[in-house]
Amino acid sequence: MEVGMLGVLLTVLLLLLSILCLLVRSSHRRSSQLPPGPAPWPIVGNLWQKDILLLHQSYEKLSHRYGPVFTIWLGRTPAVVLCGYRAVKDALLGHAEEFGGRPEIPLMAHLSNDYGIITKNEKKWRELRRFTLSTLRDFGMGKSSMSQRVQQEAQHLVELLASLQGEAFEPILVFRHAVANVICSVVFGSHFSYSDTNFLKLLDMIGNFVSFFTSPIAIVYNIFPNVLFRLPGPHRKVLAKCENLKGYIREQVEQHRQTLDPSSPRDYIDCFLMKAEKERSSVEKMYSEEDLVMSVFDLFGAGTVTTSNTLVFFILALAKLPHIQAKVQEEIDAVVGPGRAPCMEDRLRMPYTNAAIHELQRIPRAGIESFPRMTTQDVEFRGHTIPKDTTIIPLLSSVHMDPTQWENPKEVDPGHFLDEKGNFRKREAFMAFSAGKRMCPGEALARMELFLFLTTLLQSFTFQLTTESKEMDLLTLWRKIERKAILGTFFAIRRTCP
Repeated sequence: MEVGMLGVLLTVLLLLLSILCLLVRSSHRRSSQLPPGPAPWPIVGNLWQKDILLLHQSYEKLSHRYGPVFTIWLGRTPAVVLCGYRAVKDALLGHAEEFGGRPEIPLMAHLSNDYGIITKNEKKWRELRRFTLSTLRDFGMGKSSMSQRVQQEAQHLVELLASLQGEAFEPILVFRHAVANVICSVVFGSHFSYSDTNFLKLLDMIGNFVSFFTSPIAIVYNIFPNVLFRLPGPHRKVLAKCENLKGYIREQVEQHRQTLDPSSPRDYIDCFLMKAEKERSSVEKMYSEEDLVMSVFDLFGAGTVTTSNTLVFFILALAKLPHIQAKVQEEIDAVVGPGRAPCMEDRLRMPYTNAAIHELQRIPRAGIESFPRMTTQDVEFRGHTIPKDTTIIPLLSSVHMDPTQWENPKEVDPGHFLDEKGNFRKREAFMAFSAGKRMCPGEALARMELFLFLTTLLQSFTFQLTTESKEMDLLTLWRKIERKAILGTFFAIRRTCP
């Protein structure tokens, strides 16, 4: 019996060693076609290796050793990382089609079932993106009518902060609600009160999903989705809440269907329903109800969390750097004055404010690229052969920290966007909205919101940090605010224009 058991154990051990050798051989064959990079471990790749992930913290060391184009392994999946302005520009703009694919992101796939704007179906993605951009423009994106909506919401936010009478407040949810109302006016045709508890729950749901989606845990989930999907953990809670949000959107869709007037569409949902009716006989079915639900989900998330987080970071940075805040306020006083609200036409006469906004978008160091690219064909790139369907991570934070493009890349300096005469100057290495065929479709709206919200707030208030927050460095403090690890961060002090 003991000899038989020993034989079984030896057989199992040999089988495991054989599988391990096959995995190593397979990885070696695949890696021989790819740019160099740190050697992966079997099965887990570079996941647990120190000083590789997170990339925004390790790319300088890795690119110094392997060059600006190198390979990391996410489990058994290779990902080619692009670092620095020249490599990223060459890929996203010089080889836009070759680097224009999108790999499947398991977390999004489990949530969306491949419906909506964020789909791996290239043809559907092109169609829904074109329809969405056209519809958003029809409802004012980039136009004066949208500017007025943003101005109104900014004034609502001013009134809310004024009611606090200088008390410290937690900014994430307050600013998220204000920004959400802008996109909701286009998508749902609705404005939600700041005291609407149901809407606050929806905002919390989408905020929790975005925070989880960009977290290290999500990286592990996307590498081993079939394992983690079946296990308990925070992903289950987040995905369950997202289903609640999708349920709310379905209710809104049904209400719109019942009250739809094709001669006078009210919002994005109405336009989608009308398009779906026209395309009903189409074989491809790109305008199903689930495509509508997920497209609204994507717009709601992208149009709310990213912009509101950026706005909170702006206020945080200006509170930490009062000399920049004061100079922006001086320009607001000189150009706008106290008698009217800022408008988009003012931006051309406010070079320092425009420069400060761009600089504050440049400085944050994001984590691993949440929406990577994928090669659509075999491509020869900067001396390397990258096979078709390879995941590509263009590290935009490395572009914004590239010492060949920025005079003082690690310093917050609005002068990066000013010429010698103090006029605003564009910088090609500014890629806050990405670049190429998959750059952010909401760029025009986001730019408008950031300028109008910021200038309207600074026209009325000077922002200061609570005593406990003053000693932390900017990026550490931001991470704590983003995780809601600290509350009551800001004071908003009423100011009087001279």
